[in-house]
Amino acid sequence: MLDRIRKHLILFARNQVGTTSYQNLVQEADLGLNLDTAHEKSQLKELLKELSLAEHAAGRPLLSCLVEVRGHKGQGDQFYKLCEQLGMGEWRALRRQEDFLKNLRQECRAFWQNEAHFQQHSQFTQLTDSISG
Repeated sequence: MLDRIRKHLILFARNQVGTTSYQNLVQEADLGLNLDTAHEKSQLKELLKELSLAEHAAGRPLLSCLVEVRGHKGQGDQFYKLCEQLGMGEWRALRRQEDFLKNLRQECRAFWQNEAHFQQHSQFTQLTDSISG
């Protein structure tokens, strides 16, 4: 499931504008989660956190910044607390920084729209071979 989320968000970063919602992510990545159930919504949040930790550890931008939490002006407190955990600053200060989230999203898009980064880090070799072949 983590792989499907990652691949979906990489393609989203490359080909879409704006952000996606939890609901769209579940539907478009075919995750089969029911977000009306607290446990399954929590499971998705945990998967996004795990993905963010792995991407950050590999020196790549946080793909989860592209997933907007409805009613939280972009991201909820847990996202900012994760950013604090990753050494980006104190979470409340990050939340108040007007351009913090916008800059994360721009950095993420720029990284994944770079063809060399995409080829090296996306694990989409079969997909890109079939498209170009």
